[in-house]
Amino acid sequence: MSRVCELTGKKAMVGNNVSHAMNKTKRKFNVNLMKKRFYIPEEDKWITLKVSTSALKNINKKGISAVIKEARANGILNK
Repeated sequence: MSRVCELTGKKAMVGNNVSHAMNKTKRKFNVNLMKKRFYIPEEDKWITLKVSTSALKNINKKGISAVIKEARANGILNK
């Protein structure tokens, strides 16, 4: 199962761990994902999505229907 947000398309980034002596080793910055159930009143059903916490903030602000509509328009969600 990939660590990608289903609404925003966010995924892990690659960067460096930098020590005090400026030695650099590769590391991964994972996305803060949560598995969450949402009720969609227009379709009268529950869906389970793996979303980032920033997407959850957008859902709280705009509503689940608007965020899903945006994701479909951007080509991220294709249901």
